[in-house]
Amino acid sequence: MGKPGHREGATMQVKKYLVKCLHRLQKGPGYTYKELLVWYCDNTNTHGPKRIICEGPKKKAMWFVLTLLFASIVFWQWGVFIRTYLSWEVSVSLSVGFKTMDFPAVTICNASPFQYSKVKHLLKDLDQLMEAVLERIVAPELPRANATRALNFTLWNHTPLVLIDERNPHHPVVLDLFADNHNVSASGSPAPGRACNAQQCKVAMRLCCLNGTVCTFRNFTSATQAVTEWYILQATNIFSQVPTQELVKMGYSGEQLILACLFGAEPCSYRNFTALFHPDYGNCYIFNWGTAERALPSSNPGVEFGLKLILDLGQEDYVPFLTSTAGARLLLHEQRSYPFVKEEGIYAMSGTETSIGVLVDKLERKGKPYSQCTVNGSDVPIHNLYSDYNTTYSIQACIRSCFQDHMIQNCSCGHYLYPLPRGQKYCNNQEFPDWVYCYSQLRQSLGQREACIRMCKESCNDTQYKMTISMADWPSEASEDWIFHVLSQERDQSTNITLSRKGIVKLNIYFQEFNYRTIEESAANNIVWLLSNLGGQFGFWMGGSVLCLIEFAEIVIDFLWITVIRLVAFSKSLRQRRAQARYAGPPPTVAELVEAHTNFAFQPDTANPGAYPDEQTLPIPGTPPPNYDSLRLQPLDVIESDSEGDAI
Repeated sequence: MGKPGHREGATMQVKKYLVKCLHRLQKGPGYTYKELLVWYCDNTNTHGPKRIICEGPKKKAMWFVLTLLFASIVFWQWGVFIRTYLSWEVSVSLSVGFKTMDFPAVTICNASPFQYSKVKHLLKDLDQLMEAVLERIVAPELPRANATRALNFTLWNHTPLVLIDERNPHHPVVLDLFADNHNVSASGSPAPGRACNAQQCKVAMRLCCLNGTVCTFRNFTSATQAVTEWYILQATNIFSQVPTQELVKMGYSGEQLILACLFGAEPCSYRNFTALFHPDYGNCYIFNWGTAERALPSSNPGVEFGLKLILDLGQEDYVPFLTSTAGARLLLHEQRSYPFVKEEGIYAMSGTETSIGVLVDKLERKGKPYSQCTVNGSDVPIHNLYSDYNTTYSIQACIRSCFQDHMIQNCSCGHYLYPLPRGQKYCNNQEFPDWVYCYSQLRQSLGQREACIRMCKESCNDTQYKMTISMADWPSEASEDWIFHVLSQERDQSTNITLSRKGIVKLNIYFQEFNYRTIEESAANNIVWLLSNLGGQFGFWMGGSVLCLIEFAEIVIDFLWITVIRLVAFSKSLRQRRAQARYAGPPPTVAELVEAHTNFAFQPDTANPGAYPDEQTLPIPGTPPPNYDSLRLQPLDVIESDSEGDAI
């Protein structure tokens, strides 16, 4: 802490400097704009301005025009380079490295999310409706009054399927599949009963809200697409009301799905997989995922050093109307990323041996201001609903979280296929009867998609696994007998064959080579590029350098300083003129001012100037104080410094 004497000395120095500045402003500028320009042209290192003041009149004009022209070219080129630099363009470099790499996380799912034997009681009414719908579509002319009465139309009334007869394009007719005597036209007027087959009519889904007062139709080109979408929506309504723990029990267990596992030379089993419930595919199992310690490395490239799996799909227990694809769904991804199997995965066909060779691409993007990528998603205004799984940020997670957020805002409930924020409920027909209509409108909304894409950002660092896939029949006809016998014995302890080619998949996942590619973005135009181009243009057209720019900055500062001094002098003269305008004559003396305040009779009588003769003056009572002209008042703003040495 400084001593008091030091602080007082510093304060005095500051006051002294401010007083000098005030005296300098009061004194006025010591040079003019013209003198400053002449001094600059005579002393600058730039070539053109010197010739302007040294040559004759004609050459002065010529050099003035040339200097002005080349200076304009320099400023134009500077603008081009600065605009190019501020466009934040990037260049992409590709490098190839070679090292021992971490094996990717491998997610395995069954194409069917549930075993039909365990969810049949939940889907009983829906399956009966589905069978009746298919009968009506395939053979609409056959009467089925008794079968219709046995159906439960609770699900059907929320979202029914209809037939649209467009044989008359100007007057399309909407036919209800289960109400032959209540046919209505698209315009709302009654329509006559008629038979309509698949060739004549199109199947559509009627979506209504506000107790059926507002309706729309979702058209399909094929009845297969229509009934599949309708069944998935109704199944979503049913499964959304079942706790996740119960849904896990209804799916395929890891012990049932994974028959054999081998990683390199080390045996493995379903216990080496992490279970994850996926709304689209039920129970999924992930190898080498989310490990707290270092991920499993691959010692060498090739099939012998990769992951080998034999899967039992249990195709005979698939849900018939929910799943029309047989096979295994798999995805390769990073250890800490969430597996979006539906969007990014591939299918492995049953009855085959599928070999997947992997190549690794590492992407490294430049952040702001070159791109809008994010490092960890902390600067994204969307709450990542997949962060509860302890996974890293991805643009897929952001887009799906954004859609669920819009779903909750517009429909007051969350969709079953996406994670649910705390305190919210999944959509179902009982609590949210209009959710299907709202969901359909939201999914078709272009504004919703653009809003999510605009708010979500790509990850700055990403790893992509490029796959080369080859398939062959497995097992062969010559070896299938003994292979199925051994696998049946291991799974069911049975001497009979309990497996078939329809439900068996063999997978080989391995690195093709240890070469990995790094695709890295770098600034196309950095600050060194900008300065070199600015200096090159200035030196080429004007013969200048950095010192010339400093000289130019100096003259700009001098111009500003002269302007400030002139403004202060103008303000001072304006105040003086205003002070002089208050008095018609010279300013009063001290004696006059004192007498005016102490003796009121001293004031002349201006109200009646004709009361006295012309040459008779007003009598002065008493003896006035002496009249000292030396005490005449002077304005404070005209007092100059005592000595010229104090001026700046």
